[in-house]
Amino acid sequence: MRALTAAGVVVSLGHTDATATEVRAAVDAGARAVTHAWNAMRPLHHREPGPLGVALTDDRLTVGLIADGVHVADDVLRLTLDRAGGRVALVTDATAASGGPEGTSSLAGVPVTVRAGEVRNADGALAGSATTLDACVRHVVGLGTPPAEAVAAASRVPARLLGDDTRGSLGAGARADLVLLDDELEVRAVVIGGRVVVDHDGRFAAVPA
Repeated sequence: MRALTAAGVVVSLGHTDATATEVRAAVDAGARAVTHAWNAMRPLHHREPGPLGVALTDDRLTVGLIADGVHVADDVLRLTLDRAGGRVALVTDATAASGGPEGTSSLAGVPVTVRAGEVRNADGALAGSATTLDACVRHVVGLGTPPAEAVAAASRVPARLLGDDTRGSLGAGARADLVLLDDELEVRAVVIGGRVVVDHDGRFAAVPA
């Protein structure tokens, strides 16, 4: 981890049975994020807090949270957002099934069932998600997260983790990669490199490059 960090790699901890002591050592060695908090990792315990206890309390860690309402229960989403606040980065765990039809499908040759944003394998276990990031933003806002905080968790927080000050904010020198949302937080337009590439209302085509 020290070697990776020295080389400019952002190290993230995930799907691990590490103890809290081991996780703290990893953070001291340069780890700066937790991947898919709560999923496939040692659970939170009052005598052995594991990776989640450290993720919730160590301000050096960005907490990646799958906010599709399936991977993590809403009460736990609220707990994480309340405790980790501006350190939460919303993620989707989206697979190639995202945006596709519901029903039986195949991902990398593995049969899966897609229903209501969930992707499950033949055993019924979660095999990813078909949820998009805007849906995750809407979901956490529905749980009481202020819209500005939810949007930041999908933009500014992950950009900050990567050390990229050209993304995640509006300002001189930033990339003109934008997603325009309406009052219901539904996507109305997408701008990439200053050019409108999606325009659901026909209102933004005149936006200058």
